[in-house]
Amino acid sequence: MKNLSNQEWKELTEKDDNKVILDVRTNEEVAEGIIPGAQQLDLYQPQEFMNGIQEMDASKNYYVYCRAGSRSVQACQIMKQAGLDNLYNLTGGYSNWDGDTVIPE
Repeated sequence: MKNLSNQEWKELTEKDDNKVILDVRTNEEVAEGIIPGAQQLDLYQPQEFMNGIQEMDASKNYYVYCRAGSRSVQACQIMKQAGLDNLYNLTGGYSNWDGDTVIPE
């Protein structure tokens, strides 16, 4: 897992055609907004989270964020144990994000 600043995240995700942006926050947190293109997989729903990572493609690059950056580290550790290697954590999480956001539908 590599920790990324906001700027590094923007640069890498902009040019990565093999990316999956993963939001591991709760439904209530996600309702406040997401990074465009993110898919939600709530870490606090352990069975749902484990089922979700079982279906992930190990050839993809996963960009993971949460509210402040600690849950996403935990999520990356679990994903690593499940055999996923290309993991990027957004340092500071969504609360520190200064890029574009959207309200999910």
